Amino acid sequence: MDQKKLLQLARKHGTPLVVVDHKVLRHNYEQFKKYLPRVQVYYAVKANSDPAIVQTFYDAGGSFDVASVAEFLNVHEKIEHLPAKERQDFIWDRIIYANPIKAIETLQGLDPYKPLVTYDNHEEVIKIARYAPHAGLVLRLQVPNTGSIVELSSKFGAQPGEAVDLITFAHNNNLVVEGLSFHVGSQCTNPQNYSQALSLAAGVFSEAKARGFELKLLDIGGGFPAHYDDTVPSFRRLAKMIRAELDRLFPPPMEILAEPGRFLVASAATAIARIIGKAVRGGKLCYYLDDGVYHTYSGVIFDHTQYHLKSFGKGPTQICSVFGPTCDALDTISLAEQLPDLEMGELLYSENIGAYSAASSTSFNGFPPAKVVHVNQ
Repeated sequence: MDQKKLLQLARKHGTPLVVVDHKVLRHNYEQFKKYLPRVQVYYAVKANSDPAIVQTFYDAGGSFDVASVAEFLNVHEKIEHLPAKERQDFIWDRIIYANPIKAIETLQGLDPYKPLVTYDNHEEVIKIARYAPHAGLVLRLQVPNTGSIVELSSKFGAQPGEAVDLITFAHNNNLVVEGLSFHVGSQCTNPQNYSQALSLAAGVFSEAKARGFELKLLDIGGGFPAHYDDTVPSFRRLAKMIRAELDRLFPPPMEILAEPGRFLVASAATAIARIIGKAVRGGKLCYYLDDGVYHTYSGVIFDHTQYHLKSFGKGPTQICSVFGPTCDALDTISLAEQLPDLEMGELLYSENIGAYSAASSTSFNGFPPAKVVHVNQ
């Protein structure tokens, strides 16, 4: 958004403030569909679970990846008004519970909805068979996460060599495995992760077919990178490679789905914060803001992402440190931001802060999270 509009919103609503632009949400969704037309878009709700964002993707025709009962119910609220059969069809066809490990209480709560869920080990099959026997299954594979900002393969995923045995084990427990899934790691800047993962999945599909199992779908997960800076590969180029591999290894009528989160929401939000303190320490100018890493900038800690700050004011810049409002030294947004010499009460803003930011905000020290304002809904 342009600076004038951001300033108007900050004056109206105060700070700290997060502005979510739904025009950008819709644009990102359309771009994903344009460059990966065979792929059904399941928005990863964990990236930003704001109900208004979920509503925009629902209105756009999107599907959803959820990883908790709360996220499932967030989506379910959008379809409660539908007739029973239409509602159940939506749950089965357009929601995937993509957390491979689920508590017994979670499975008991999900079972009446007859959802599609992921798994990656024998113990999970036993739990699902007992507590959610009406669920459909998708087996998650372990695949390379090299070069991804957030690595996931050490926590989730079955080895490809044991995959068909796990499919057989589910079948022997009266469960139906619909297909395979994988995740190349969040903010994946290494395209080879996708090509290797697709090749591994194709091998499992082939072995499964040889052993009598016809798998219907492939979930290529998330990891599609947001364009935080020019070091990030272009989505168009990445999609071209994925598209070619999908057509080569998984021709129609194979159903393909993906779980983009960051790619859809990162660029749609801007944070605005006010300078509440100013000091010079060790010869470096330091700013203290009314937002920090326990709040909107939580992605600095939890998401390994650096959000750069910009000033509405002009003038010569210098390397500055920027801190949040709490009494914890961990509340450090950046130690190297190029900013001008600003006055108390002036504003700074950060773009591309829509993913894994407000989602992990807290109320540490008693400071409330930033207010969220939605525009262009």
